[in-house]
Formats: sequence, structure tokens, C-alpha cells
Amino acid sequence: MKTSLGLVLLLTTLFSSSVLAQNGWNWPEDKATAQEKNALYTDALKGKKYEEALEHLDWLLENAPDLNTSIYINGQKIYDGLATKEQDAAKKAAYQEKALEMYDLRIKYFNKEASVLNRKASTSYKYYRNNPEKYEEMLDLFEKALEMNGKNFYDGNTIAYMDIIRRYEKGAGDLSDEEILERYDKITEVLSQKEGDKIESMQSKIDEMLLTVINVDCDYVENALGDKLKADPQNIKLAKRILQLSLSGKCSDSDVFMLAAKTVFEAEPDYGLAKVIALKCKGNGDNQCTVEYLNKALELTDDNAEKGEVYLILGAMQASAGAKSMARNYFRQAAAASPGVASKAYTSIGNLYWESFSDCKEGKSKVDDRGCYIAAYEMYKKAGNSSGMERAQQQFPSKEEVFLENKKVGSPHTVGCWISETVTIQTRD
Repeated sequence: MKTSLGLVLLLTTLFSSSVLAQNGWNWPEDKATAQEKNALYTDALKGKKYEEALEHLDWLLENAPDLNTSIYINGQKIYDGLATKEQDAAKKAAYQEKALEMYDLRIKYFNKEASVLNRKASTSYKYYRNNPEKYEEMLDLFEKALEMNGKNFYDGNTIAYMDIIRRYEKGAGDLSDEEILERYDKITEVLSQKEGDKIESMQSKIDEMLLTVINVDCDYVENALGDKLKADPQNIKLAKRILQLSLSGKCSDSDVFMLAAKTVFEAEPDYGLAKVIALKCKGNGDNQCTVEYLNKALELTDDNAEKGEVYLILGAMQASAGAKSMARNYFRQAAAASPGVASKAYTSIGNLYWESFSDCKEGKSKVDDRGCYIAAYEMYKKAGNSSGMERAQQQFPSKEEVFLENKKVGSPHTVGCWISETVTIQTRD
């Protein structure tokens, strides 16, 4: 004997009715029809027969609206499926509206507003992110969803919310900079409570979008964000945000930037950040801080090119302080560490020798006194600095001066003073 599909489905739903009743199902007076409609529409949905599914679902929505949350969860799927397949723009929009309405009805009959709005916001962004007429409505939706969900606000919704703010303002939006920053702060506050490898990149995207709609001035970074960091100096996420916005907004000269940089460095030591801090300290005239962080930078890298750059900076600092011998040591270390900076390093040593004439001359021997220029020449030669070589050569002793001192061109000669280099006597003519 053959059994119809409808009868099989009906028997199945009747068999499971006692179980369903125990799991939050609120069957109407016409329970048999409701069970049959429920079985038929869910079966059609599994086969992606959305039009057929909708015929049976409509009966449930009309006659048993508080049956179970599943009719709204599945209803959204059905309307979304219809919208995806539909080619006619007007019909597609209508289906999308109905899909979103399923969220509203679910809230009406079954509460759980926070989690449902989280989902509705995500779906509305999918449907309307290119529809300026919907932006204001979406701003309200995302704001409410964020406030109700807090740290449970979907990761993707944080970026979507900021994107809608960006799109709204790029159009005819009327949000003030202060209102935008208030919303931005709420988004980043929620994001700061999340964990995961992608959070930092998500925050960077949100920061980038912010900077396309307003000018983040230094007052905001210094006061609004700076005050928060001063109150919570171990807040690494906030410190990173300040670094990002400070660099983007060209506010890296502030005390708050340095506080943020040092906070991040203490938590996550990094060569690049140590060098940034050192250079900022150098700009502020704080040599002790500069040397401290340059040495930390050296400890944090095995890259010879990076080491060479640091040694150059240390050498330049010592040269400026008049510590020529120590400066030369650093320049030599730079040249030894990295061929890429060798030319700069040897030129710097040549400059030290060139500048030593006044300090080292004794006035007893022109050959001895001008030996510093020969030593400078040799360093410029190592550097491949032809202009430096020419300049130094012009200051060599003359042939007459060498002859009168009973010395010979080509003979080895030790340059005294702090230089202590052995050179070959040369003349300028």
C-alpha cells in the first residue's frame, strides 16, 4: 500500500509532538495543521524550495505567530534565499525587507533583543551598505545593537558600523566630529574587550576609516585619549591606538605619544619602536633616554643593517658632544656591521679628522699639524667620497714644507693628538 508524502510528514510530526511540546513549542488550537505546515515548510527549506516553503510558513506566521523561534529563524533564511535568487530590483528589495522583519517579529514574540539585533545589524549591512537612503536607519540599528551587546557585539559588526559612519559622512551625513568620535570610542571600547589575532588589524581598519571622515587633531589624542592612558597606564590596546592615531594625525611630538610608545615597548619590546623612542628622546635633547633606547634597539636585533644604523646615530651623538674618540669607535662599528652604511661611517670619521685641526695643531710642524687632513683624506677615500677627498687634499702640506722639515713624500707618518693614525705623507702640489 502506498503512503502519500503528506501523510508520512504528518505522522512524523505527530510522533514527535510530545518532544516538541517540551522544548518551547506553543501549538495553536489547530495543532494538526500547524504540525503539518511546520513539517512541510522545513522540508521545502532543506531543498531550497523557497517559494514552496513560504506558502506553508505564511500560514504559521498568521495562525501561530508565537509557535517557536524557529519559524522566524527559518523565515529569515527563506526570504534571504528568495532575495538572493531574485533579479527584479523591486522584488529583491521587498524580500530583503521581509527578511529583516523576521528579526523584529522574533523579538516581539520571543525577546532576546540583544542577540537578535546583533544578527539584524549584520544582515542589514549585507543588504544596504550601498544604499544611502538606509544609512541613517542603520546607524540607529548598529548603535542600539552595540549598546545592548557590549563585548558580545559581533567582530564584523564593529568594522561594519564604522564603515556605515564613513559612508554616511561621505554622502550627505550631518554627524558632527564630536558625534563621530563618540561613536568611534564606543566601537573601539568594545573591540578592546575582545581577544584574538585579528583584533589589532581590525582596529587599524577602523582607525583608517575614522581618518577619512574627520581630522584627528592633536588635542583629541593628547586630552581625550591621553587622559585615559594616564589613568590606566598599563592599557596596551589603548596605547597602541594612540600610537596609530598619533602617527596618522602627525601628533608624535606629544608627551602622550611617548607615554604610549614606552607602554607598548615595555609589553612588547621591538627594535623599531625602541629606535622611534630613541629618536624622539634625541629630538627632545634627552641624551640619556636616547642612549638607553638605542642600546635596547641593539639588543633586539640580529640584523646587521639595523645595527649599523644605530651605531651611526650613537656616533653622531658622541661627535656632537665633542667625544671624538668614542664617536669614531661607533662609526667603525657601523662600518663593520653593515656595508650599506660604511660610506656614511667613513665620511663621518673623515669629518672628525677634518674638524680636529684647530684642536690638535701645535704650531711646531706644518706637516704634523696638517696630518689630520691626510688622515681625513684616507677616510673619505674609503667612503668613496670624492668631494671630501678633494677638499682634504687642498689642505695637505706643500712640497716645500715637507722638504724644509727634512721629510719625504711617501714616507709613513703618525698623526698625533687623539687621532693616532699612521698615514703616508702627501702634498697638495
